[in-house]
Amino acid sequence: MDGGGVPRRIRADAERSTARILEAAEAVLADDPAASLERIADAAGLARVTVHRRFSSRTALLDALAAQLNERYLQALGEARVDTAPPLVALQRLTEIVFELKLTHRFAVGLFAALTPEVLDRLDQLFVRLREAGAITAADPAWGRRVYLALLHEVHELPADSPTLAPSAPRTRSRRRSTCSCAPCSARWAAPATRSGRSPASVPNR
Repeated sequence: MDGGGVPRRIRADAERSTARILEAAEAVLADDPAASLERIADAAGLARVTVHRRFSSRTALLDALAAQLNERYLQALGEARVDTAPPLVALQRLTEIVFELKLTHRFAVGLFAALTPEVLDRLDQLFVRLREAGAITAADPAWGRRVYLALLHEVHELPADSPTLAPSAPRTRSRRRSTCSCAPCSARWAAPATRSGRSPASVPNR
């Protein structure tokens, strides 16, 4: 008889409960950032004591949401191959994934703690590579990263009918490109849908 079966089952149940709580918290807090743990428990379909057992306070729950999104950011950086892929290709893929995360983690993306030093350092390294490749001229990678993240945030916040999201006119060989050619702005013209659900012919916090 497997004596470790019961502890493993208990751990699995706890992990499922935690996942349900975090999923419910993301949905509830996105609509009402002041929502109580009791409301989150109800949305998760769990007893309130279960939520309090997993997260002793609201702060603990927010920390868990930030840590979860931080892991998603690290996965995104890996999937985009920011260390090895051609830097503009990596930036475009990263932009697509960040937009997806902004849709699925509407509350957590506003948590400062989700952008850990590890995430920021890897983003900075991408902007170092972009400069080395001649894609941008900014010498300070931290400045490039801040501009990029600000751009993602601003585009994400645009309403679906914003003229900024209107498709650009087709370019011809004789027509000069009218948009900025720096990496963040180049990524803007290749991003997926914003939170409004519209897919702009354009793009995507800290």
